[in-house]
Amino acid sequence: MANDFTRPSTQRNLLSATTALGVAGVLLLSACGAPPTPAEDGDRGKAATATSAEDFGGMDALIKAAKEEGELNVIALPPDWANYGEMISTFEEKYGITVNSASPDSSSQEEINAAEQNAGTDRAPDVFDLGQAVALANADKHFASYKVGNWDDIPDNLRDADGRYLADYTGYMSIGYNADEVPEPTSLTDLLGDDYKGKVALNGDPTQAGAAFSGVVMAALANGGSADDIEPGVEFFKKLNKAGNFLPVDPTPATIASGETPVVIDWDYTNAQQTIELKDKADWKVVIPKDAVVSSYYYQAINTDAPNPAAARLWQEFVYSDEGQNIYLNGFARAVRMDAMDKAGTLDKGASAKLPPAQGDPVELTEKQIEKANGILGEKWAAAVS
Repeated sequence: MANDFTRPSTQRNLLSATTALGVAGVLLLSACGAPPTPAEDGDRGKAATATSAEDFGGMDALIKAAKEEGELNVIALPPDWANYGEMISTFEEKYGITVNSASPDSSSQEEINAAEQNAGTDRAPDVFDLGQAVALANADKHFASYKVGNWDDIPDNLRDADGRYLADYTGYMSIGYNADEVPEPTSLTDLLGDDYKGKVALNGDPTQAGAAFSGVVMAALANGGSADDIEPGVEFFKKLNKAGNFLPVDPTPATIASGETPVVIDWDYTNAQQTIELKDKADWKVVIPKDAVVSSYYYQAINTDAPNPAAARLWQEFVYSDEGQNIYLNGFARAVRMDAMDKAGTLDKGASAKLPPAQGDPVELTEKQIEKANGILGEKWAAAVS
């Protein structure tokens, strides 16, 4: 398993590129799975077409159907990412269903590739957790329509009208730093100073990795750019590189613990997790630059070819339940139902209070803005940091 800390670098590919390693992993999955028997396929009927728990006759009937299947196939869910380790173990214990977690270091596009390569087998993913661009691109072909019980709590702009995909959690781009090694950066501009010489790492290549991409967007916002114009962000990293401060190393818990990467630009929930992992080892802190708040939701979807369609639907019900949403919160991820749960009094206030503070309205790029930004990065990133 690849290091969980590097998930955005290897797994959240905005360009939907597939690495050779990813292809090999997908083919391995294909070899492991066997086509379902006709009887098994017939048993899928009602579950595979259900668009809500009511189609099963209610939650009790859905739970019964899911328990009869007994398994759930997930993909690209590292246990330390957004607290998915606890999400999976709690689901297993609550319902007595075995969760098969494949390829935790896969990209969003590689999740789709795995579904295509394993179509018709018992190894196909039942559910997906995807970046926005990949979710939008595959809704018609790969996702089943399903509306969870808490559907109305999710804003219209964060869900497909037909229930094919819906946002589950987000984070803000941040600067994580070892306070034992460097002073607190109050802005991205501070990182150009001598105190940060050879110490600033970006989690991945922004032409391929979602976290790195959003890091460039954050730099753009902090330097006069916008969601429509990320060039100032590329220019910032060009200056950072010219100053000798940019460190071309993908950060991991090991590089942070060793002091190799004392400053890391990454999602706040990933950086915040390091404050726990490094307790008593390093004084790791997290800053979200003022007025440069970048957000990007991930999206849940059910595979139309799910070998365990009832368990897939039960998984979504659990993820969007108060319990599931609070599990995200305890992993420092901002759950999509936070506002509704706060009003209802079901939000874990303790976990919410531990989220890194942010000042300013979060900016989330549209699909068109992502496409435009990718074009600029494709043309200018390599030269900027070479």
